[in-house]
Amino acid sequence: MMEPLIESFREAVLQAAASGQPLCLRGSGSKDFYGGAPQGAVLDLSPHRGIVHYEPKELVLTARAGTPLGEIERALHANRQMLPFEPPSFSPSATLGGCVASGLSGPRRAYQGAVRDFVLGVRMLDGRGDELRFGGQVMKNVAGYDVSRLMAGSLGTLGILLEVSLKVLPRPAEEASLGFEMDQATAIETMNRWAGQPLPLSATCYDEGRLTVRLSGAASAVEAARRRLGGEPVENGTAFWEALREQRLAFFAQGQPLWRVSLPPASAPLDLPGRQLIEWGGALRWLSGDIDGQALRGAVEQRGGQATLFRGGDESGDVFHPLSSALLEVQRRIKRAFDPHGIFNPGRMYRAF
Repeated sequence: MMEPLIESFREAVLQAAASGQPLCLRGSGSKDFYGGAPQGAVLDLSPHRGIVHYEPKELVLTARAGTPLGEIERALHANRQMLPFEPPSFSPSATLGGCVASGLSGPRRAYQGAVRDFVLGVRMLDGRGDELRFGGQVMKNVAGYDVSRLMAGSLGTLGILLEVSLKVLPRPAEEASLGFEMDQATAIETMNRWAGQPLPLSATCYDEGRLTVRLSGAASAVEAARRRLGGEPVENGTAFWEALREQRLAFFAQGQPLWRVSLPPASAPLDLPGRQLIEWGGALRWLSGDIDGQALRGAVEQRGGQATLFRGGDESGDVFHPLSSALLEVQRRIKRAFDPHGIFNPGRMYRAF
């Protein structure tokens, strides 16, 4: 028998499917700015909250999708554990469902993995109102395609997330942050060279002539790396990385359109107008300013990358990097399989569905 709250979600899905009225799936709304503009009648998913199961010794946590991310992080912190992908919240009310649906990861992503890498299983409602379960609570539980990880980054276009099981990790015993003055080309070369060495790197950031790196691990390993790399100790490094994750650094406060560019890490600097900030060893580049999106995407494509209009600017077109016709057809088929009536968050990813 379905729980009463889930039954109410199911009724909303069936009514929307029958009437053709789209639904705007929303937890706290902290990621409403990301992707295409929300459309349809709002279905508030935030009441479905609470940690269902947490076994610190097994490094597994299962929670309802409306559970505040802060509540989960506090429970993990009490056991010296963490979400390894260091997700941004952008709001104290941000939920686990929004974290998974947006698929956004923080500074640790390049060194520990992305959201999808730690999703073990999901419980969800599809566009027919059917309750589905995928995955489980252990890493080796999948035969065939791992559908649970497909939910990460889907922006609610495939179904209503009800519960998510995540693998968590112990917090590092020691962390230290170091700063280095250098130009952008040198910073990119340095980050990639260090990435190929046995160093306990857990985050990198280049902004306005300064490369900042974080070291995480055993105290002896962190201290040995500090002596080897040199640099200038960063005072209150924890606050710096949190500000980067939550986009509270001065770079993000310019009020200009913000582009999120994914590139092969060793790609040379982008010769484009506006300011740039680089993360993930060179693989993630933020561009802020009045930038010609078509020119940017053309330059990025030549280097094997993608550009997304993350926040602000002209959102009348697709904000995500255009897909080839073949990939777009794959996306359409996946959408139809989970949401045959096209009621879930239409246009959030691509205008075609």
